[in-house]
Amino acid sequence: MHPLRHWLRRRIAQLLGLLRQGVSPQRLALCVAIGIVVGNIPIMGVSTALCTAIALLFRLNLPAIQLVQASMAPTQLLLIVPFVRLGEWLMRAPPQAVSVNSGIALLSQGVLHAIGVLREAIVHAGVAWLLVAPPATWLLYRILTPIFSRTALRMAGAGNDDDSLPTAGSP
Repeated sequence: MHPLRHWLRRRIAQLLGLLRQGVSPQRLALCVAIGIVVGNIPIMGVSTALCTAIALLFRLNLPAIQLVQASMAPTQLLLIVPFVRLGEWLMRAPPQAVSVNSGIALLSQGVLHAIGVLREAIVHAGVAWLLVAPPATWLLYRILTPIFSRTALRMAGAGNDDDSLPTAGSP
C-alpha cells in the first residue's frame, strides 16, 4: 500500500475511533470543519495555537482538531498565494511578486526578516482568509454532520465486536 494512502487511512480510522469514544457526530464534524479551515490559514505558524485556543474555548476535542489541522499542511502551502491574491483584489492593492518558493527562501533568512518583507502580503492573505473562513466552516460542518451521523449509526448497529470497522488503534 502506498505510504500516503496508509497514513490517510490511519488518520481516518483515528477520527472514526472518536465516534466510538462518545464524541457526538455534530461535535466531531465541528472539530473537523474548524481543523480544515484553520489548518489552511495563510499565515504560517498560527494554526496550531489558534486550533488549541478554539478547542479549549469551545470545549472541543483537542486531539481531533489538531489531527485535522496538521494534516492540512500541504493545502495550507498551496493556498497562500490564492489568499494573497484574493486579499489584494479585495483591498484593491497592486499584486506583489509572491510565490511559495520565494517565501521559503525568505524564511531561511529568518522569520522576523520574512515577516517584515511579506508584511503586506500577510495582511492581504489574512483579510481574505477572515472573509472565507466563517462560510467555509459552516459549509463543511453542514456537509460533514450527516456523514458522521450516518457513520455513527452504522457503527452502533454493527456493535463493538465487528472487526471490519477501523478503530483508533488499528493501522
